[in-house]
Amino acid sequence: MDIPNHLMDGDVMDTTEVHETTINMDPFVLGMRSPVAQTKHQNLSNGDRVAHSRSPSFRQEIMTTKAKPALEQLPYSTSQTGLVYDVRMRFHVEVRPEVNQGVHPEDPRRIYAIYKELVDAGLVDDPSTVSLAPSVLARIPTRFVTKQEVCAVHSERHWEFVISLELWENEDLHEGGSQMDSIYLSKNSPMCARLSAGGAIEACRGILNGHVKNAIAVIRPPGHHAEHDEPMGFCLFNNVPIAVKACQNEFRDTCRKVLILDWDVHHGNGVQQAFYNDPNVLYISLHVHQGGKFYPAGPKGDHLHCGEGPGLGKNINIPWRTAGMTDADYVLAFQKIVMPIAQDFDPDLVVVSAGFDAAEGDMLGKCHVSPAGYAHMTHMLMSLADGKVAVCLEGGYNLRSIAVSALAVTRTLMGEPPGRLATTIPTPSGVDSIEEVLRQQAKYWPCLYPKDPSKRIKQTEGERIHDIVREYQAGWLWENLGMSDLFIAHSKTSRSFTNQVLATSNHSESRPLLVIFHDPPDLVGTPDPRTQRLELHNTWLTDSVKQYIRWAYDRGFAVIDVNVPKHLTDLEETHEHAEEIDGKKTIDETQLLAKYLWDNYIELSESKHIFMLGIGKAYTSIVNFLKENDRCRERLTKVIGFISDECTLPSYKSTTDDFLDRWYRDASKIFVATGHYVWEKHKFKPPGKKWGTLQRSDYNDMQEMLSHHCKEVTGILTVLTDDWEPEAAPVVGASEEET
Repeated sequence: MDIPNHLMDGDVMDTTEVHETTINMDPFVLGMRSPVAQTKHQNLSNGDRVAHSRSPSFRQEIMTTKAKPALEQLPYSTSQTGLVYDVRMRFHVEVRPEVNQGVHPEDPRRIYAIYKELVDAGLVDDPSTVSLAPSVLARIPTRFVTKQEVCAVHSERHWEFVISLELWENEDLHEGGSQMDSIYLSKNSPMCARLSAGGAIEACRGILNGHVKNAIAVIRPPGHHAEHDEPMGFCLFNNVPIAVKACQNEFRDTCRKVLILDWDVHHGNGVQQAFYNDPNVLYISLHVHQGGKFYPAGPKGDHLHCGEGPGLGKNINIPWRTAGMTDADYVLAFQKIVMPIAQDFDPDLVVVSAGFDAAEGDMLGKCHVSPAGYAHMTHMLMSLADGKVAVCLEGGYNLRSIAVSALAVTRTLMGEPPGRLATTIPTPSGVDSIEEVLRQQAKYWPCLYPKDPSKRIKQTEGERIHDIVREYQAGWLWENLGMSDLFIAHSKTSRSFTNQVLATSNHSESRPLLVIFHDPPDLVGTPDPRTQRLELHNTWLTDSVKQYIRWAYDRGFAVIDVNVPKHLTDLEETHEHAEEIDGKKTIDETQLLAKYLWDNYIELSESKHIFMLGIGKAYTSIVNFLKENDRCRERLTKVIGFISDECTLPSYKSTTDDFLDRWYRDASKIFVATGHYVWEKHKFKPPGKKWGTLQRSDYNDMQEMLSHHCKEVTGILTVLTDDWEPEAAPVVGASEEET
């Protein structure tokens, strides 16, 4: 976009002379009649002015006096917490609100809701209220950020673009914003963006100068999505990186290393970009990722983006696989990852990119963090950097949620203990995400475990246990039940495909046929936290599927057993920790295998009773196979599934066949873990036909579910095959005369 020449050259206002003054800003600017500290004015270059003639005139304000004297014996606890708030930041509004879409999430009332909550709580020294706190918040005047400060993070072109918005017509502002990535524009956007970034700087400066012990900056528009040359995600200037670089430049000896902790529910892509190769800034982000589907979409927020060059290991993403995270998930991440690394890094200043959109009730984040949860995180961060913590508002779009959450954080900054947590048990998904990050970051941080054992294993020519376990299973099934490897024509050469499909020799005869698709069995044990070794005598293989195979064999059923591996061992084994292979790829490959087995073995058998049993994630492949193969429904007697709390429940809905979901409901029986999300989702309304016939298990663990419901499942199979006379099971290894 073309920028007018007079904006390229700077501003039309003269340079302000250096002088000192005592500020008593208008209550319209400060929000209410709160006193402020003394300030000093600095030289401002022509390029640092607001261009549009209707913008308020301004002077750069910097705190130079302590807000309140502290006791010498208790310098920290008796010092005040700072507050940045300027009502002018509410002037960034939509020029043409979309009536049909309701109020925009980045609502100007966001900062007022927080400020009013602080006033109502008696934490702001305002004549209109009765102060309840013995040491109320010290007001820190904001100021306009300078071009030089902004261009330490953004390009000059980016600065000029934002400043130029004051000259745009409303039609152009509306059209321009609609073509950008999740943002709206107005004539007052430059002023508000400059105040927001300037407020973040002054909050940090107030702490580093010793005027306040810590601070909260109630600012907008937010900043952590804004990239070097692009505003996005409601953000124009990236406030926190601008503040960090400004303070590192001014306080070279006392602010060398900075921790930026981002608990906004969205990944701070702009902050990551600003410091990706910087060894002196540790960026830690806790955010919903959903495999790159959650905003901002893409892989950059995953756990594998750890920084580069001298900054390798200084970028730490803790990406939640799903929404719905709780206090317990965030606190566990702090205890296992954030705090050990932060203590090792030993920052001089902590800056929090404090989005409150992971709070309970937020329509975008859909998580369940309580005010007490935010207070606990704040409390832990206050143990770092001698308590120098600046909290800068980012997102958060439920006005009530952000108000009470910000109040809890502010009270903690002021010295109040955090409240009791709403939840103390983390979600299984949260635990998995945390362990995934631990394994990755342990490469760069001595304080983290477990360490990657790949080098040691490679030297000793170790083998992956899942291959050994399947070989053992195949051997046991052959020796005890006469089951052998079923030929599968495929081009795969991985060892992990060997012995995956085993069958009894009578699978083509006229007898009931049980086809089982299941995840690998579990190994249960407690590894040494330092060496990661498992003692074999304290490690157990839990394989409850064996009960079903044994029962079917004794009953005279034919059996086809399909093990679906989570990892394919390569010919050139790296011995590194292997994440579970892509879920969709696994499902697709297993679905193809199911079709191959049906076309070449199952459909050709003479069986009148065919049962399919799907266990764990493998069950999704069965459902997808059935949806795409109409003729198999005529032969199937029953479909049985087991879904743990870690598995997705597949639906059987068809857009073209209304009969399909009704058939599935009648033909299926699915045991679902008691903690599965489907029960919470359908708390007040029973699940529809597309989910099949569901039964809530009393257990969450898959092996416990299989053991507990074995008698019920075998009872169903017995009733459905009452027209077939079972034969005595052959004795494996017996001669023809003996049988």
